[in-house]
Amino acid sequence: MRKSNEIQVWDPLVRMFHWILVAAFAAAYLTEDELMSVHTFAGYLIIGLLAFRLIWGFIGTPHARFSDFVYSPARVIDYLKAMVRGRPQHYLGHNPAGGVMILMLLASLIVTVATGLFALGAEGVTPVMALGAGTEELWEELHEFFANFTLFLVAIHVAGVIIGGWLHRENLVRAMITGRKPADGGETS
Repeated sequence: MRKSNEIQVWDPLVRMFHWILVAAFAAAYLTEDELMSVHTFAGYLIIGLLAFRLIWGFIGTPHARFSDFVYSPARVIDYLKAMVRGRPQHYLGHNPAGGVMILMLLASLIVTVATGLFALGAEGVTPVMALGAGTEELWEELHEFFANFTLFLVAIHVAGVIIGGWLHRENLVRAMITGRKPADGGETS
């Protein structure tokens, strides 16, 4: 049921991207050594999702565009200080800290999938990415490091969603499912 003070913020493509990415990353992370075919499929799915999100960040709906949530470092620091004080400004789309997190997650995922492709190339699985014998272990180590770093960023992201939702009295998980948020930053239960 739609509340009168709610407005549509997240378009269906952003929401589908988000939840499919969650599932694909979880599948890739959990199958890394056990089910290589599932791991590789999930990695290729993530590549497609990232390509979509990068394009949608320039041509998508207003709150999906990078121009809506990429802020100056000073504004991000001011937002974080206000958050620590318990009085951060409400943003209809992503707040400055959320915008930085999105950029960090995208960058970490790009490096994760690139190193995964290089590891496959070093194994001779993807000849286009082949970088020669002897590099497989290096690429696998880098791939594992960035997968773990991405998981670390996900944990910070989830903590930020919980804290931000509490401070603004918003159900941000619900908003990423329905696409709607309160126009005034009030409660959405």
